[in-house]
Amino acid sequence: MAIHPTAIVDPGAQLDSSVEVGAYTLIGPHVTIGAGTKVGPHCVIEGHTSIGRDNRFFQFGSIGAANQDKKYAGEPTRLVIGDRNTVREFCTLNIGTVQDRGETTVGDDNWIMAYCHLAHDCVIGNQNVLANGVTFAGHVTVGDWVTIGGLTGILQRMHIGDHAMIGFQAHVAQDVPPFMTVDGNPLAARAVNVVGLKRRDFSAERVGVIRQVYKLLYRSGHTLDEARAAIEGLRGTEGGAADGDIDTMLTFLAASTRGIVR
Repeated sequence: MAIHPTAIVDPGAQLDSSVEVGAYTLIGPHVTIGAGTKVGPHCVIEGHTSIGRDNRFFQFGSIGAANQDKKYAGEPTRLVIGDRNTVREFCTLNIGTVQDRGETTVGDDNWIMAYCHLAHDCVIGNQNVLANGVTFAGHVTVGDWVTIGGLTGILQRMHIGDHAMIGFQAHVAQDVPPFMTVDGNPLAARAVNVVGLKRRDFSAERVGVIRQVYKLLYRSGHTLDEARAAIEGLRGTEGGAADGDIDTMLTFLAASTRGIVR
């Protein structure tokens, strides 16, 4: 274990022997950090925080601090971070609240750039990219393979679907469906995130069906219920290549309670 002599690690903390801790970093008594994780200088990791393997925390991060909910009364809620995440400078990741799930969760392989804020009870999936200055209010859920442009603010309780892309400096006040590219103020759906899907080896057949889903949802003049029924009718097209993607979209739409970006 490589701990800088100026770092302060509470004896109650559980750090794997391979963890590296930089100068002037503070680690609290209820923190667990897995193998291969590197914590830079001038970080504070506190609260009931569990961190997995091979993560990289750059300098000046605040990880596991008390949430900013005015109802918070010191309950031992949690922050859980998975494996292979990169968290750049000046990021703040807060613990959850007892009013919700009691846990803020970050999955695996996320790329979180400088000055991002993840508030209480957020759930962030895997393989996401959060550009500089992205700010989540509480209770936000993000799927997998999502890209969010810099200086974007996301209202509490929003859901962002898998493979979505959100443009620079957006104000997200409605749910963002899977596979869509949204941007502008006010925020609007522009197209399918074709570049992202191709980078993830979606076949031309799958992308073609997802384009049809987009047209039914945004360009047909259908009500949301009519669009859902029409999307259901796409099952089996292109040999069923995109049936799983149709399931992903329909499940998301059924669960949306705040309305979707139009």
